[in-house]
Amino acid sequence: MSRTTFADNALRRRSTTWVVVLSMLALVFDGYDLVVYGTVVPTLLKDPSQLGPLTPTQAGALGSYALIGVLVGALTAGAIGDWIGRRRVVLVNLAWFSIGMGATALTSSVQTFGIFRFFTGIGVGALVATVGALVAEFAPAEKRNLLNAVVYSGVPAGGVLAALVALVLPDSAGWRPLFWIGALPIVVLLPLAIVKLPESPRWLVARGRLEAARELSARTGVPLPEAAPTVQASPAAYASHVGFGALVRRPLAWPTLLLGTMSFGGLLLTYGLNTWLPQIMQGNGYGKSYSLTFLLVLNLGAIVGGLLASRVADRRGAKPVVATTFVLAAATLAILPLKLPFAAVVAAVAIAGVGTIGTQVLIYGLVSNYYPTRARAAGVAWCAGFGRLGGIVGPVIGGALVSAGVGGTTAFYVFAGVSLLGALVTSLVPQARHEEASPVLADSPTPATAASTVAV
Repeated sequence: MSRTTFADNALRRRSTTWVVVLSMLALVFDGYDLVVYGTVVPTLLKDPSQLGPLTPTQAGALGSYALIGVLVGALTAGAIGDWIGRRRVVLVNLAWFSIGMGATALTSSVQTFGIFRFFTGIGVGALVATVGALVAEFAPAEKRNLLNAVVYSGVPAGGVLAALVALVLPDSAGWRPLFWIGALPIVVLLPLAIVKLPESPRWLVARGRLEAARELSARTGVPLPEAAPTVQASPAAYASHVGFGALVRRPLAWPTLLLGTMSFGGLLLTYGLNTWLPQIMQGNGYGKSYSLTFLLVLNLGAIVGGLLASRVADRRGAKPVVATTFVLAAATLAILPLKLPFAAVVAAVAIAGVGTIGTQVLIYGLVSNYYPTRARAAGVAWCAGFGRLGGIVGPVIGGALVSAGVGGTTAFYVFAGVSLLGALVTSLVPQARHEEASPVLADSPTPATAASTVAV
């Protein structure tokens, strides 16, 4: 590896810091959107004058509309993110998401509320699917899991923000100001991102734009791969082995299926608990303030536990850590229905946050670093998109169980079972193959060129 100067290291630290901070702040609003709906569900169920009559089953389905949008947004970002770049996707969808949140605040019927929840979800999905790839391409190898955890901890941090705002906002203000707050990124974050968020030099190399990559590397301090492609790839070669085209070919097809299934389980738990935990706890005899406090504790536990676990993942690998946190979730969710002292319930909810939301944070880190650059955005998008199917199923399961009158006991046991299955699937993921060789990324290279070419 070529020697870098102190100035190069300082540039890289500054560039990486901006990428991490801006990405994390974008995901804070993703997490805010995730939890804010759960905080308003009790109000919408009790007061038909808000949007019209609403049953628990309808509320669960309504909560899934945004997740369908997330699925669409994530897969769309994955389809184009490895082609047009990470920066453009982030900037467009910061605006998209904000407009969707503001429009939701103006709705007056269940139908229009659902439409704009779907619209908002498209922007959320594109952001979640893109920032992981961007951070992985800026972060030093020894800190990739940690910095990914910092970024994706923005999701539970946004959940904490939503729970706090819901707690302090007077009931007389109604639910609409909660959604206006979610529209703030277009005025407070997008202008900063336009100025400070760089494109990935590694992505430029993967697209064969070597001169632009060298110029950006000099400005950001981010080193280029030790061996970069020396021949521009043809469009046909890129079409088959970049983005989703790479995911359906060996050696990525099998791990892609497993990683998507892991994300399905993690997001089922994340969205199921965040949507229905307040309602379940109210059904178990806790008042509104207590039930919202549990939501706060769940997300705080995810932030702290996810960051601590990511440090272990950088040292020992993310796979065993993810499997362990899945098991941790199963154990704590299984004991939550028991008649425990209040302090024990709070502790169990915090640990459950580590094992559910925190596990999903770790999964994003594992996925972001599992794929080569040419397929990284598509890989993260696949896991974010397919995983959101689990996010769709989670609220629906919760709504169906509440409607059936079985209470929180059965819901917690169902979620515990999902956690155990997640641990099993994680154990089957093969070791990442980072030889990064891709002989098809050059136009008929000589054997010597093919041997020295590294696909990033």
